[in-house]
Amino acid sequence: MTKEELLAKHGEPVRVLDHGHVRLIDVMGDDERVEQVARLSYGNGTRKVSETRSLLRYLIRHRHTSPLEQAVITLDMKMPIFVARQLVRHRTQSINELSGRYSEMPEEYYVPAEVYEQSTTNKQGRGEQAHPAMESSFRVNMRRSGEESFALYARLREEHVARETARIVLPLSTYTQWCTTMSLHNLLHMLELRLDHHAQWECRVYAEAIAKIVEDWCPIIWEAFVDYRLEAVTFSREEVKYIRERIAMDGLDLPNDDELTAKTHFSYRERGEFLLKLGVV
Repeated sequence: MTKEELLAKHGEPVRVLDHGHVRLIDVMGDDERVEQVARLSYGNGTRKVSETRSLLRYLIRHRHTSPLEQAVITLDMKMPIFVARQLVRHRTQSINELSGRYSEMPEEYYVPAEVYEQSTTNKQGRGEQAHPAMESSFRVNMRRSGEESFALYARLREEHVARETARIVLPLSTYTQWCTTMSLHNLLHMLELRLDHHAQWECRVYAEAIAKIVEDWCPIIWEAFVDYRLEAVTFSREEVKYIRERIAMDGLDLPNDDELTAKTHFSYRERGEFLLKLGVV
């Protein structure tokens, strides 16, 4: 998809939560740009990778990430402050955020449609959905708290309290807005964490909105990212040892190249790496 097509498709704000949005502002580079930069590492007289897809999948598979830093994206995002503070905790971004020191904060705050109890197995996660009566009470109290906080904020402003001081009475559910620019490498790092099912749901829906843009922007890299990072698993040394021992002990019939070709989308190199991981070549 060309840059013009990307902006035509994703240039309008996509609604997220009750008052938030994600909007594409600009991109620099794409799959082709990452490939061109990666090829510089080979130099003259060395073997060339024959296909763009093969090279880009190799980069993602082996975490050769510096070429991904040559592709850059700029997004306009509006989200609750507690979401923003989680999305900003991932490597380097260049952010210009709405300032409560210079501007009055708009009276917009997030009220969740669903409320969950604290998980009994995960100290930072949610468990079962709360009883409807508890949900209703929570939303009523949250709206009341938001209204009271913004009423106090407005009164402080009328009394000429400095904006930078008056804003501290506002809740974490207050919406903020920023323009952020980051490399594809840093963006994928953020998405790997925030698309995970363990991530807070409110953060995950923003990651899902961004992911749709990235899939259109760099489809080959996105496919490799899903295959090798987002939907992949990692085995520990002891786990790999156990798997190899079981294969040797049970004499399992492992697939040959023809079977792997028929049943998977592996390239020749990927087939070899897969069998090497199993310790059978």
